[in-house]
Amino acid sequence: MARAGLTAERVTRAGAELADEIGLDQLSMARLARRLGVKDASLYSHVRGLEDLRGRIALLAADEKTIRIAEATAGRAGKEALVAFANAWREYAHRHPGRYTATQIPIDIDPELAAKAPGPRRAVELTYGMLRGYGLAEPDLTDAVRLLRSTFHGFVALEAAGGFAHARSPQRSWDRALDALHTLLEHWPPSREGDSPHD
Repeated sequence: MARAGLTAERVTRAGAELADEIGLDQLSMARLARRLGVKDASLYSHVRGLEDLRGRIALLAADEKTIRIAEATAGRAGKEALVAFANAWREYAHRHPGRYTATQIPIDIDPELAAKAPGPRRAVELTYGMLRGYGLAEPDLTDAVRLLRSTFHGFVALEAAGGFAHARSPQRSWDRALDALHTLLEHWPPSREGDSPHD
């Protein structure tokens, strides 16, 4: 990428590509500058520093992942939507590990940038919309969202770390986990009397 062509968007995308290759935790302004063939100081004309860059990568990843999930779940409902949603999530985590990590850890994101980014809001809409297809309402919706995120993220994180050493295929376990989630969502236990979204 030519020095004269640098913009905040191009720096962010280059940072995202590098994070996918070496890991988000190994990303640095110096490494990115070497990748782009510029001096470190040149990057600060486009991003404020490493934390700002990581925040921009997180927003980029949220947009990308949400688009993939929306495309996968379009026109689907019930178990078909759940499976498509989960598979799109897992596939994105596999293809873009650095970017995916940025969406799962606390990062101090510029509020102005966050307010303009459609990805996080759309992700919430897609998730809640899919779960309403199971007839869930608050506070069960929030609990179910947390269950799905914990299951999906836990699985892909363990998978990426080589945590499934058993002879049984991780894919078979993934498929069975989605079967179990579907059954649970169809037979969600009623909330205790007096529960509220803030309890």
